[in-house]
Amino acid sequence: MFMAVGLPGLAADVTGNWNGKVSTPKGDFPIAFSFKANGSKLEGTMLGTDGASFPIDEGKIEGDKLTFSVTLNYPGKSLQRTYKGALNGDEIHFTVDASGQVSEFTVKRAK
Repeated sequence: MFMAVGLPGLAADVTGNWNGKVSTPKGDFPIAFSFKANGSKLEGTMLGTDGASFPIDEGKIEGDKLTFSVTLNYPGKSLQRTYKGALNGDEIHFTVDASGQVSEFTVKRAK
């Protein structure tokens, strides 16, 4: 008989929509993610603070941790951001690195 006790390799179920806000020097802005977990692979999109949708790249889920990157493409420039998140119930606490500038925010599962 197989018992599923303490299996740290199982990926958390983050499939669905997640919403939050990001605090910046210019004020608070909404941010949203739509995730689809496929085993340990994370797919989806990010809705940026300006309302544009961006695909996530290199998405991975390991236990309750998720990582991915997003490249924000605007006319004349391209900005890559790396996200590291920790799932806790219906919240994900993110740390994002944008060219060496690190910030944090939390999103909640949309219901």
